[in-house]
Formats: sequence, C-alpha cells, structure tokens
Amino acid sequence: MRVPWPSAFPKVFIHAAETAVKQHVAYMAAKAGDAEAAVRLVMDTISDEAIRRMVDIGSMSAPILISVHAEERAGVNAIPEVFADILGHIAGWEVEKNVVQANVVNHTGASGFARLAKQAFFEGEIRPAEYIIVDDFVGQGGTIANLRGHLSRQGGRVLCAVTLTGKAHSGLIFQGTEQLNELRNKHGQLEEWWRNRFGFGFECLTASETRYLINTPTSERIRDCIETAFAESSVERR
Repeated sequence: MRVPWPSAFPKVFIHAAETAVKQHVAYMAAKAGDAEAAVRLVMDTISDEAIRRMVDIGSMSAPILISVHAEERAGVNAIPEVFADILGHIAGWEVEKNVVQANVVNHTGASGFARLAKQAFFEGEIRPAEYIIVDDFVGQGGTIANLRGHLSRQGGRVLCAVTLTGKAHSGLIFQGTEQLNELRNKHGQLEEWWRNRFGFGFECLTASETRYLINTPTSERIRDCIETAFAESSVERR
C-alpha cells in the first residue's frame, strides 16, 4: 500500500486556509458531489502562488495530475476531481482518470486514530510517468501516502502533492530520519504488529502520523485505539 519516502519530499502546496474553504457557501454541496459547486469553490479559493510553485516543479516533465476520488458520508466528493481538472487546464497538463479510491474511509472530521485505522486504498492501472497528487484536504497525509504507494508500485513517480486546504503543519508530509528514530525509540516494539496490520513499517508514515504516535504515551494505547477504531468502522459498514 505504501512505499518509503525518498531523502526529501516537497511540502504539500496548500492553496487556502481551512476557514476560507470550509465556510464557503459552496463547500457542503461540493463535498456531497455537486460539480458546479466544486467549480465555484475552487475558483474562489485557488492560489496563484501555489500554482506557480507546482508548475516550477513540473516544468521539465509535464507531469500527470491525479486526484483522490473519495466517497464521503454525503456522497462522492467532487472537489478533488474538479480541482485537478482546473489545474490541468491552467498548466496544460493531462489529468489521470483511471485510478479511484476503492473503499470508504469517511476521514472528514475523524479522529487521528480513526484515520490511521481506516487506510484508503486504490484501484486502477497507470503508466510509468511522473505524477502530482491532487486532493481537497491534507490532515495526517495518509491518503496522499497511500495513493503515492499505489502509483509507485506501478512505476509512477510522485513529484509532489497539492491540496485546496489543510492545516499548515500538515503540509510537511515528509518524515525525517530524526523523527523516525524518535518514534522507534519510543514505540519500536509495536512496529512488527503495525507491519502485520497495515502492510508497511514506520518508515512509510507521514510526518504528522509519526508525530501523532510519538505524542501517544504508550504503545499499548496505540494498539488499543487502532483496534477500537477498526472495530467501530466494521460496525458502520454493516
């Protein structure tokens, strides 16, 4: 599902503050699948500076934009796909439509442990090329990491990620060596369990996920909270 991070990965290009996006009159309708509302939302909150930085990274290769097609409680979130289409039109780049999120995770408003427990996974073949991931929001960054893993395992190379909004500290998605070592020093006894549960080790976590686990007092609490969140999600699916 995931692959280790390279020696460095750019900060996520966040276009607007959460208040500007989530309090926009078109936000709820766009989140529930209204494409026209998503166009209004994106056009009102898109950032010229963030676009410039994205284009600078992709200027040598004309990468393919790929969005997170996620189903929410209210419907299929229209924002990522519309956002990718608009960015593709501005930059003159192709937009990949073949990859979709294959499960429902309902991450909007979820707790940190619920986000960790309910990992998004993806379906769809891609060709080996360079990609930029597009989503509406970055929180812990797990969905971006999972989509990056899906692309990487098929020979794709992800240059960066772009979101319409997110918390400023979440933009730093790359997990550094010092942070990884701190996590392993505190909760290293949990890593084998984690690998068996999720299919990847601590080296594939995002910076926000790593920080969240480091701030958890005990490994037992991490395991218990993950199992509880996973059990609750199983009940919801029934």
